Amino acid sequence: MSNFYEETVLSVHHWTDTLFSFTTTRDPTFRFKNGQFTMIGIKVNEKPLLRAYSVVSTNYDDNLEFFSIKVPDGPLTSKLQNLKVGDPLIVGKKATGTLVLDNLKDGKHLYLLGTGTGLAPFLSIIRDPETYERYEKVVLVHGCRQISELAYGEKITKDLPEDEFLGDMIREQLIYYPTVTREPFRNRGRITDLMTSGKLYEDVGLPPMNGADDRFMLCGSPQMLVDLKAIFLENNLVEGNHGEPGDFVIERAFVER
Repeated sequence: MSNFYEETVLSVHHWTDTLFSFTTTRDPTFRFKNGQFTMIGIKVNEKPLLRAYSVVSTNYDDNLEFFSIKVPDGPLTSKLQNLKVGDPLIVGKKATGTLVLDNLKDGKHLYLLGTGTGLAPFLSIIRDPETYERYEKVVLVHGCRQISELAYGEKITKDLPEDEFLGDMIREQLIYYPTVTREPFRNRGRITDLMTSGKLYEDVGLPPMNGADDRFMLCGSPQMLVDLKAIFLENNLVEGNHGEPGDFVIERAFVER
């Protein structure tokens, strides 16, 4: 187990019947960039059962936080959802991922586009001072089916603006845009439709997509990733990676299971 830390669960929060989050201790030697993911899991018959999870907490937090779906027959999530305070958790020592600021060109507006638990990496990015130093406006779009699935909404709208260190920047620069598809809500519709119709830009008070000013990070359902990439390419935006910063980046490491 030399590639893993053995951490301890500190808290568990069940948002809905299908979503939960939890915090653990953090080994002081664990290093990561905001937006990255690592492998986490538990031992089953003395063997590690693992999957990739984005880190919700920032690289300067003392503890680690993760956001997960519950899959009744999922090899790992069916067990993780029963975590209790004090339980052990395995955390991979190596963090990676494309959703880091280094992989994007500078610009004026940063759009963080997530569906479901794809919100997770963006929760650390919106608490990174560098995000606000590099972009004038940061638009966090979270798409879900039901209003109850819009986890962390109160933290984003009430707690973060009062943050001792980042509060001023968050109040001035962060725009939170939750949207649902299956019940009435102030913002209704799929992220792709809201973008192609122009409604998203109209609602947040920013100009339509502009390759000179706008940068995008994507994390969520496979179909959303495919659809949005096609839209970006049609608008001559360039995908970024670890070797060359671009106009948009996509996290492909997650398959819901």
